Amino acid sequence: MGSNQTWITEVILLGFQVDPKLEIFLFGFFLLFYSLTLMGNGLILGLIWLDSRLHTPMYFFLSNLAIVDMSYASSIVPKMLASLIMQKKTISFVPCILQTFLYLALAVTECMSLVVMSYDRYVAICHPLHYTVVMSWRVCIILSATCWMFSFLLALVHITLILKLPFCGPQKINHFFCQIMSVFKLACADTRLNQIVLFAGSVFVLVAPLCLVLVSYIHILLAILRIQSGEGRRKAFSTCSSHLCVVGLFFGSAIVMYMAPKSSPSQEQRKILSLFYSLFNPMLNPLIYSLRNTEVKSALRRFLGKKSSA
Repeated sequence: MGSNQTWITEVILLGFQVDPKLEIFLFGFFLLFYSLTLMGNGLILGLIWLDSRLHTPMYFFLSNLAIVDMSYASSIVPKMLASLIMQKKTISFVPCILQTFLYLALAVTECMSLVVMSYDRYVAICHPLHYTVVMSWRVCIILSATCWMFSFLLALVHITLILKLPFCGPQKINHFFCQIMSVFKLACADTRLNQIVLFAGSVFVLVAPLCLVLVSYIHILLAILRIQSGEGRRKAFSTCSSHLCVVGLFFGSAIVMYMAPKSSPSQEQRKILSLFYSLFNPMLNPLIYSLRNTEVKSALRRFLGKKSSA
């Protein structure tokens, strides 16, 4: 870095740039959604932990997804809420880079977790006789740990490349958190390498996994259509449709965000997309799984029954 360049020490998050009265409304609105995210995913975790009937690989991966969703939302939303309610909308540079690292790592972990969940459903429906052998607890733990380790290593690659850039301004980020493409704009150097690596990483963790999920569900659909029992077919459709809803919501918004041309969507649309996959999607996941999953609803009824009889 040249001697005439100064490393910036803090960044101004411009956020939503709306009327102060509207900021108070947005604070309450987003706080409600964040609270529902924590409560919904916490409830899923609690039910899976307390109900022995849910101690299966499918619910092990669902509990892992709940942890990812809570962590993902918590890496972004608290700072966003603080910026809405406080006059000071700055964040120090190091916490900003840390936020970028955490949200990247947790986003990739969610992608990998959804792929693993689709593989679990593929084995359960297409190869039911081999399910307990293929999806042993040892395999489940290895798959889950691999998702987390790979995701954090990939995020570390991006952060290492970012830290090699000279950051001498501007100090403003037109976003409500330190989103990686907004951080690139803080650099006073060519960021084409960073953008190429980000695009390649997006293809690797979004397009390739989505293709694997779709191939898995094509095989699952064909297997479901061969099921003779109407009840068995309904149960399989219910479980898989829940997972497909979550996959569609997450991958759809992320692909538009990271793989669309720069001119489309606009920066304001990117903020809405970021809100969708950082706040709304983690809140919707437990609702989708609990409302469409009879086993989760039964576990909740048993839990409430025990509480009322106590």
